[in-house]
Amino acid sequence: LASLNSVLLGYDIGIMSGAVLFIKEDLKIHELQEEVPVGSLNLISLVDGVLAGRLSDSIGRKKTMAIASVIFFLGAGVMGLTPNFGILLGGRIVAGIGVGFGLMIAPVYTAELAPAASRGALVSFPETFINLGILLGYIVSYLLSG
Repeated sequence: LASLNSVLLGYDIGIMSGAVLFIKEDLKIHELQEEVPVGSLNLISLVDGVLAGRLSDSIGRKKTMAIASVIFFLGAGVMGLTPNFGILLGGRIVAGIGVGFGLMIAPVYTAELAPAASRGALVSFPETFINLGILLGYIVSYLLSG
């Protein structure tokens, strides 16, 4: 279950590929403004992944994963309600913080709790769930494209 956090990153990647077509039209942005929000999530999640370790050491892995999910959904909500490019980018940054925290802590939490016999298989689940999230994002983009 901890590895399901990885679905957030995959879903965000998949859904953004479909949403960016409408964002460009609705917000009247140019190509650079289209590319920055798409790539910013990965950059922010990389930076915040480093901070997640310190946070989880101080408050615990489960609380950090819960905080990561809440932060991601706040960012997604901001992006969904954005009236302009600046707020869209702010929402992407907030979502990136949540993704970075979740992706860093879920494998650590899983490795700490898993029995030795199944640890390797369980720790590989985040990669699988990233791909599942991408697929879900593409499916939702397709279903909403009409």
